[in-house]
Amino acid sequence: MKVLKFGGTSVGSSKNINNVINILVDYSKTDTIACVVSAVGGITDKLLLAGKQAQNKEEAFLETFEGIKERHFNIIKELNPDNHTAILEFVEDKLKSLKSLLEGIYLINELSPKTSDKLVSFGELLSSFIIAETMKNRSLSADVKNSQELIVTNSNFTKAEVDYTVTNTNIREYFKSANQKITILPGFISKSKLGEITTLGRGGSDFTAAIIAAALHVEQLEIWTDVSGMFTTNPKLVKQAYPIDKISYQEAMELSHFGAKVLYPPTVQPVLSLQIPIHIKNTLEPNAVGTIISNEGTTSSSPVKGISNISNIALLTLEGTGMVGIPGFSKRLFETLSQEKINVIMITQASSEHSICLGIEDKEAATAKTAIDTAFENEIALGKIEPIIVETGLSIIALVGDSMKNHQGISGKMFSTLGKNNINIRAIAQGASEKNITAVINEKDVKKALNTLHEQFFESKTKQINVFITGVGNVGERLVEQIKQQKKYLKDNLKIKLRVAGLSNSRHMIFNEDGIDLKNWKEQLAQGEKASLQGFFENTKALNLRNSIFVDVTANANVADLYAQYLKESIGIVACNKIACSSEFKNYKNLKQLSLKYNAPFLFETNVGAGLPVIDTLNNLIASGDKVNSIQAVLSGSLNFVFNNFTDKTKFYDVVKQAGAEGYTEPDPRIDLSGVDVARKILILARESGVKMNLEDIENTSFLSEAGLKSDSVDDFYDTLIADEAHYQSLYASAKANNCQLKYVAKFDNGKASVSLQEIPEGHPFYNLEGSDNIVMFYTERYAKQPMIIKGAGAGAEVTASGLFADIIRLGND
Repeated sequence: MKVLKFGGTSVGSSKNINNVINILVDYSKTDTIACVVSAVGGITDKLLLAGKQAQNKEEAFLETFEGIKERHFNIIKELNPDNHTAILEFVEDKLKSLKSLLEGIYLINELSPKTSDKLVSFGELLSSFIIAETMKNRSLSADVKNSQELIVTNSNFTKAEVDYTVTNTNIREYFKSANQKITILPGFISKSKLGEITTLGRGGSDFTAAIIAAALHVEQLEIWTDVSGMFTTNPKLVKQAYPIDKISYQEAMELSHFGAKVLYPPTVQPVLSLQIPIHIKNTLEPNAVGTIISNEGTTSSSPVKGISNISNIALLTLEGTGMVGIPGFSKRLFETLSQEKINVIMITQASSEHSICLGIEDKEAATAKTAIDTAFENEIALGKIEPIIVETGLSIIALVGDSMKNHQGISGKMFSTLGKNNINIRAIAQGASEKNITAVINEKDVKKALNTLHEQFFESKTKQINVFITGVGNVGERLVEQIKQQKKYLKDNLKIKLRVAGLSNSRHMIFNEDGIDLKNWKEQLAQGEKASLQGFFENTKALNLRNSIFVDVTANANVADLYAQYLKESIGIVACNKIACSSEFKNYKNLKQLSLKYNAPFLFETNVGAGLPVIDTLNNLIASGDKVNSIQAVLSGSLNFVFNNFTDKTKFYDVVKQAGAEGYTEPDPRIDLSGVDVARKILILARESGVKMNLEDIENTSFLSEAGLKSDSVDDFYDTLIADEAHYQSLYASAKANNCQLKYVAKFDNGKASVSLQEIPEGHPFYNLEGSDNIVMFYTERYAKQPMIIKGAGAGAEVTASGLFADIIRLGND
């Protein structure tokens, strides 16, 4: 004998029912089959809706009823195109009884638990009859048996308790005399000892199958559903989730209790004592392995077997100093909830006895508050306790595993992983058995939490990074192309799964939580929504993806002003925009503190030296206990390019134009040539060395002509370069006469900083600096005589993009 159960989705359409019939036919070749079926998918909800509408005097219940009727009639005709008259007549007669019941509810304006059980029983009665009669029409050895004639319960309507002594006898006697190969039984429904229609609770079809399996002592119970077993977590929210091949009864119960909908928790009870394995199978993929639930459990080495969640949770908190040391508060609290038939999902209590927290269903929160406040009215009036505090919009997540108690650090990993992604934990509970660790979080964070924890405990140490890039011009475009080129390498070699989830230029922006296809990102962006800086932030925040990084590839002050908002959402920042780190010291310091407070990395290596590891090297020196005494540097690739190409045979105007055309200067070259850009860079290095300094504290000796400094526009500035050629030639002539090279040098020494054009003599490390190269010399207590020197390309779109890319990878390796 084999016992199989098929859920609502499995019998939700004629196509799926045909799959069920094929499975049953295949099994019946070698075994006798008891098949428990649910109502057609969605029908139980429709029946409850019709009942509620009728109770509320809404004539729409008739429309809902017609929908139920049409759904069943269509399935019957599709399954039995040539022979459906008799089935239709029976079903129509049943539906007349259903309609009369609904009309009665409408007339008396009442829907009692007893009537509700009678109402929802129609779903399983109809589906089981249709399936059995269809099989008979196909000349199969099948018949239907009403489970209400077998399963006897008490009169606790909507969730009746089974009388196993009578029930087991009924089941054994029936199947002892049954001659058909396949018996179809409606799940969920039963009758009381008084002959009243009862139900076993939502999900009770699983329970029906388990009762029958236990009564008949079968070797295995099979639960057929629309997924291939119990998954490591919800596959609808976590794409990387996968079926668990084997799991223990206790683990399955824990996962089911905390929201895994594949199995109804009480199902395990009848088969648990008999150690009958439960096999979860997929009706739509019958050859899939599925999940076996047994005493053997899993062969996996991982202590965590699954991550589950329950949505729509309310957290009730009873607290007050009057509770401390006074017995009876907990007893009264739970009795009050029990009287209201409110199920407590999670409990946690402070060791000080000052507060008790309870997790219940959101829809029961208002009832619970009223009942508890009434029960403790006297204590509240005396100020011994506070009125019950209710928080809604929450969800419970739980790590489950039999072996967690034998592994240290599981809870630490769980909470640190959530904390790194700014997932606030409202309450925590862990049983003494240590089979689960439970946390209450905001509903909006569930998807991110499940993905983050699944990545931590189940994936092969591959870290997913989601980047949102603002500014896809010259540098940004190259960054996107570098990401596109290196994605496979990062995944294969560094275990980093890098996805671009958002892109923006000055006109449009696009987002995709599954990652933007970088093969045609330009075309997608051109068709994107209208860009706005605040809109880009709001979309990034709303997607709420784990390990999110905002990449600023602009020189826009308004973008820099949003950094604090990103950091407060635990969204990391990678920036080549120097404005934030060279702004007022108070703002710079605040951003650094927010980075620490919200565990959101803030990296800006490309602020100084493009792709050169200048800031990283400096930070490592400071972190290792070294102290910076002075810094000497050529930090402007654009200015170095200009003065390396400017001679008495060239025009200064032409060289500056060339630098702009090759991407070395900003669109407004005054930013580079005025020395402000270099001043910002030495300011950032000074601050990273631990010195409090602002931009106005830096001495900036400009080499520009007076007219160039006073120019009102870029065009005016270029005009001054032509007009003042003699001024710039005089600078070159002086350097040549002294056998020197012109270099724009930044210095930091004894807490003071300056930037200026200098004549560098032959033999100096700066003398032979070519092209757009940068050089930085750190003189520290450890490098007092011979400085630590960093030298290389310090400008250009490719190297700047690679510097940004390196910061992103650095975050991926954290």
